[in-house]
Amino acid sequence: MSNDKRILIAKRVAQELKNGDVVNLGIGLPTLVANYLPPGVKVWLQSENGFIGMGPAPEPGQEDPDLVDAGGRPVTILPGGACFDSCLSFSIIRGGHLDATVLGALQVDEQGNLASWMIPGKLVPGMGGAMDLTVGARRVIIATEHNLKDGTPKIVQQCTLPLTAARQVDLIVTELAVIEVTPEGLLLKEIAADTTVPEVIQRTGARLIIPEKVTKMDLELAS
Repeated sequence: MSNDKRILIAKRVAQELKNGDVVNLGIGLPTLVANYLPPGVKVWLQSENGFIGMGPAPEPGQEDPDLVDAGGRPVTILPGGACFDSCLSFSIIRGGHLDATVLGALQVDEQGNLASWMIPGKLVPGMGGAMDLTVGARRVIIATEHNLKDGTPKIVQQCTLPLTAARQVDLIVTELAVIEVTPEGLLLKEIAADTTVPEVIQRTGARLIIPEKVTKMDLELAS
């Protein structure tokens, strides 16, 4: 996946966060969201390895080896931030204190099921805290590319990979579209500026509900 696509997804996800929100960013693509919060919006980013107040990535040469996110990547900590142990970190997560979590995905389906931790016999990226995050956060946002490298859809009718969580996903953001999980199914809310509704339908492995008006993603407010 190109870096431009990753940035587009991160910028659009950042627009979903509101001033004062407490948010956990999963490893990988979701960590980029910290770099693109809209001007004037201050959120408290919690890292499950034990601190709150995570800031954007440090400038080259300014990395602190003792300050990393849950994926081991260098980050910054903002004024007012605090460090704590894993027990308190997961108490925040499991206690329902997160307004949102942003996670990656291997598959997401029409019921809001999420598969993100393994491909049997092939890839086992690891469970991490995703199971806790999906049931502990008030809102679950998936930030992921629309398809695998071979073109296989990641948004499917029904997950075939082992589930991380059942019926917990609220919103899916890809480089092509913003899709809301509703009781009726997957609602196509927005599409990227350089795509069309037919292309999104063709590249999605699930039924999409298409409203009368599908807007284009507006990234002008992103930093």
